[in-house]
Amino acid sequence: MSSHATAQPMTASKSGPLKGTASVPGDKSISHRALIFGAMAVGETKITGLLEGQDVLDTAKAMRAFGATVIQHAPGAWSVHGVGVGGFQEPADVIDCGNSGTGVRLIMGTMATTPMTVTFTGDASLRKRPMGRVTDPLSLFGAQAYGRKGGRLPMTVVGAANPVPVRYALPVASAQVKSAVLLAGLNAPGQTVVIEREPTRDHSERMLLGFGAQLTVEKTSEGNVITLTGQPELRPQTVAVPRDPSSAAFPVCAALIVEGSDIFVPGVSQNLTRNGLYLTLVEMGAQIEFQNPRTEGGEPVADLRVRFSDTMKGVEVPPERAPSMIDEYPILSVVAACSTGKTIMRGVKELRVKESDRIDAMARGLEACGVTIEEDEDTLIVHGMGAGGVPGGATCATHIDHRIAMSFLVLGMAAKHPVSVDDASPIVTSFPIFEGLMTGLGASLRQGGQ
Repeated sequence: MSSHATAQPMTASKSGPLKGTASVPGDKSISHRALIFGAMAVGETKITGLLEGQDVLDTAKAMRAFGATVIQHAPGAWSVHGVGVGGFQEPADVIDCGNSGTGVRLIMGTMATTPMTVTFTGDASLRKRPMGRVTDPLSLFGAQAYGRKGGRLPMTVVGAANPVPVRYALPVASAQVKSAVLLAGLNAPGQTVVIEREPTRDHSERMLLGFGAQLTVEKTSEGNVITLTGQPELRPQTVAVPRDPSSAAFPVCAALIVEGSDIFVPGVSQNLTRNGLYLTLVEMGAQIEFQNPRTEGGEPVADLRVRFSDTMKGVEVPPERAPSMIDEYPILSVVAACSTGKTIMRGVKELRVKESDRIDAMARGLEACGVTIEEDEDTLIVHGMGAGGVPGGATCATHIDHRIAMSFLVLGMAAKHPVSVDDASPIVTSFPIFEGLMTGLGASLRQGGQ
């Protein structure tokens, strides 16, 4: 999906109590990685619970282009017959990653240490996002990249014919960059070392170990030092993808702010590198119970019981929590608007280079709905208006960003007046069942603007 040719406005109105079970899709980060690691293993990897959003489908298509056999057997049930580390063939056409920053950056890493030339593109949103943060470390292996001004797509990457291992300290907290370097290191001789000062989501490390790679993580004064031994033979696996905590955030937060709500959200990942939003919500006074904690597919999960919480108070979110909730700040800002007092989010400059400038998008949309906002390059402050206190009544720009679209639609479910978004079509990239799931719980959503 390289463009959204026709905008699809959507409107959310003040809803009655949300009730029932919200079975959210599989985790997007793990779904991407399951397909990619399966393609680099020798033999058949079986995947259950795969997210079938457009982002992940684009990654599946890319793995086929590199020579892997990728088959859907039933909803969420897939298999990948891999070609082994270093076994990718050069694609015959451009690799279109649609809206997915995760997909394009991980795939660049995967091919960067194999002698081939690959051109990448994406939709209008992805073509605005910086790729230099990935291509710079990949160049240390011997890869070369040629893109538009500012290191943007479309971009051609020439893989290294004689790759060398690297030692790389991440300049920004980014699981995408970390994973791209580790994936490149798989086909380089010797040991590739990545140093991260702040922990980021660790799905790649967990999955590498599961597929049989030699990898260690050592906590030092520098941060986490991750050492990967190159040129292993990865073993195929059976991967059970847990439910996505980033997608679960939308029904969870909707239930917290819609009066009388009481919902159940089963099997949500509780990975410590992904749970920052849930820690923050509990600090604000949210009524969330974490039930039946267990391990599925190598990831910690739990069932969530969520009730309307009309006494939530603003908090200060520490900057060191940002890597564990970077995708959840938009929906947190909606909850903050429906709480009392100020919620201060620091250390969030990474939001300015996501699918959109998410700080600006949320600030402008919340202001249009009557909420007072303060912001600078690295901070967003929301002045809460209490339960049911947000006026709403605006049409908010999504900037081709799925999380912005869903966040404002959740706001409309609790605001005094309906809230519309100018384009809900990007939601399909990560949460294709969003509309049906939310209306099934009782949310008032309809196609079209105000």
